[in-house]
Amino acid sequence: MADYDNDNIFAKLLRGEIPSIRVYEDEHAVAIMDVMPQAPGHVLVIPRAPSRNLLDADPAVLAKTMPVVQKLARAVKAAFDADGVYIGQFNEQAAGQTVYHLHFHVVPRHENMPMKRHGDGMEDTAVLKANAEKILAALKA
Repeated sequence: MADYDNDNIFAKLLRGEIPSIRVYEDEHAVAIMDVMPQAPGHVLVIPRAPSRNLLDADPAVLAKTMPVVQKLARAVKAAFDADGVYIGQFNEQAAGQTVYHLHFHVVPRHENMPMKRHGDGMEDTAVLKANAEKILAALKA
C-alpha cells in the first residue's frame, strides 16, 4: 500500500486550504456536502486523522468516526424524507477510490429513484447550500 499523501484534496480541505460546505464537525471528523452528489443531500464524512482508507486506518479513528456517519445518515434521511440511506466507502483504485484519504459517502435514497453516477458534474453551490441548511436543521431536531 502506498504512503499517505498530505496534499490530497481532503487533507487540504481539512486544513482550510480548499473551501467546502460543512454540515458537521467535531474534534474527530468533518462532514461536508459532496460537490458531485449522487442524490440531493449526499454528504461525505471525513476523519481528521490521516489514513489512505479503511485498510490502514487506526481502529480508534474508526470508533470515533462511525458514530458521526450514523448521525449524518439519520439527519440526511430525515432532511430529505428518504426511504433509506446508502453508505459507501472505497479502498484502493480497483475498488473505485479516487481520493486517498479515508471518507464515507452518505447518500439519502428514495424508492424507484436511481442514484446519479459520481463525477457526472458539479452541483450548483446555491443548491448545495440549500441542501446543507436542510441537514443542519435535521441535526438540530
